[in-house]
Amino acid sequence: MAGGKYQAPRGTFDILPDAARARRRVESAAAEIFARAGYEPIATPVFEDTELFERGVGHSTDIVRKEMFTFEDKGGRSLTLRPEGTAPICRAYVEHGMHTLAQPVKLSYVGPFFRHERPQAGRYRQFHQLGAEAIGSDSPLADAELIGLLAGLVAELGVPGVELRLGSLGSLDTRQAYLDELRAHLRAHEAELSKEVRERIDANPLRAFDSDDEGTRAVMAAAPKLVERLEGGDAEHFEEVRALLDAAGIAYEIDPTLVRGLDYYTRTIFSFVCDRLGAQSEIGGGGRYDGLVEQLGGRPAPAVGWAAGIERILLALGEQAEEPSRDVFVAVGDEGGERRSLAMVLAGELRNAGLSAEVDLGGRGLKGQLKHADRIGARRVLILDADGAQLRDMASGEQRSVDAAKVVEEITGGLA
Repeated sequence: MAGGKYQAPRGTFDILPDAARARRRVESAAAEIFARAGYEPIATPVFEDTELFERGVGHSTDIVRKEMFTFEDKGGRSLTLRPEGTAPICRAYVEHGMHTLAQPVKLSYVGPFFRHERPQAGRYRQFHQLGAEAIGSDSPLADAELIGLLAGLVAELGVPGVELRLGSLGSLDTRQAYLDELRAHLRAHEAELSKEVRERIDANPLRAFDSDDEGTRAVMAAAPKLVERLEGGDAEHFEEVRALLDAAGIAYEIDPTLVRGLDYYTRTIFSFVCDRLGAQSEIGGGGRYDGLVEQLGGRPAPAVGWAAGIERILLALGEQAEEPSRDVFVAVGDEGGERRSLAMVLAGELRNAGLSAEVDLGGRGLKGQLKHADRIGARRVLILDADGAQLRDMASGEQRSVDAAKVVEEITGGLA
C-alpha cells in the first residue's frame, strides 16, 4: 500500500480490458488448435501438496530451491502455489485412473502459475501459461506432433522472429553416464566456475550450460555435449523426431547446450525462442518426461508436452488487441418511459441474433447517449423516441425510420 492506495503485489498485475482482449485472442487460437488435434481441456488446482513438486520437479532445481510460494494451511499441511503445470496433470492422470482410457491421453490447459522470481519484462511472480501434454505414448510421432502444435500456434498468431531449438537428454541411463563425464570436466576447471555452479556440480551439473558467468561459459564451451553421446534407442528416437519435423516442414536448429530447468525431462527437449525478447527469449518449450508418472506413484506411462507463456507471447507480438465490435447501441428519447423497457427487449433480441447490443446505463439524455455511442465505436444507433424507431449509421450519419417490430431483421440484414 502506497500513499493510501492499495496496489497489486510486486511481480503481479491486473489484466485490464485491452489486455484481456489480447489474451483472449491467444487463448482462443490455442483452443482451436488443441481441439482440432484432439487435446481435451483439463484444469488442476492452483495449489497442490508441496511434495508433488519436490518429487516431480526435483529438489535440486531452482524452482524447488528458491522460487516456490509455499505455505502451511490450518491443518499443518505444506501447500504450494503451482509453479508449473506438468506435475499436477500427471498427478491427476494417476489419481483419476486415466491409464484405463485410450492411450495416449491428450490434454490441454491454460491458467495462472507462480514463482518467486525477480520481476522483469516477460517474467512475473504470477504469470499465465497454456500448454499441451500427451501421456501414454513413447512414439517420436508424439514428440513431433506436440512441437507442431506450438509451431502452429506461433504461426497462427504471427509471432515474429521465432526459432525452434532442439536437443535431447537421452534416457536416464544414458544421461547418468554423461553426467559423470560432465562432472569430471567441471571439477577439472572448478576454479574457473561461478560459486553457484561449483555448488551444483554433484546435484545438477547440467545447469552450468545456463550460466551467465563469463568464466563458466568459457568452461562450458569446451564441455562434452550430451547430444553427441546418444546411442542406440536414444539416437534412433532423436533421429526420427528430426525426420518427422523435416517432413512437416518445421525448421529447427540443433542446440547441444539446450537444457531444461526441471529434472523430469528425458530424451527430446525443445525451446521456441524469439529474438525480440532479449534475455528472456523463450516463449515456450518442453520435452519428453517418460518417468514422471511412475515417479508420482502411477503405472509407467511415457509422456511429452510443453508450456508457453502468454505474457511472453504478447510481449513478442508487441501489439494492442483489436477494438471490440460494437454493432448496435439502443438509445431512448428524453421522455423515456415505456421505451426503456422496449430498448431492453430489443437489445436482448439483437444479442440473441448474434450481434453486440448495448443500452444506456448512465441515465444520459438522448444527446449524451449519442455521444456515448460514438465514443465506444458503435456502428449503428437505434433511436426510440416519440417519432418511433430511427436507425442511424454512425459512419455516414445517414438516418432512416424502421419498424420497431422488424428492427432485428432490418439491422441484421444491413450489417450482413
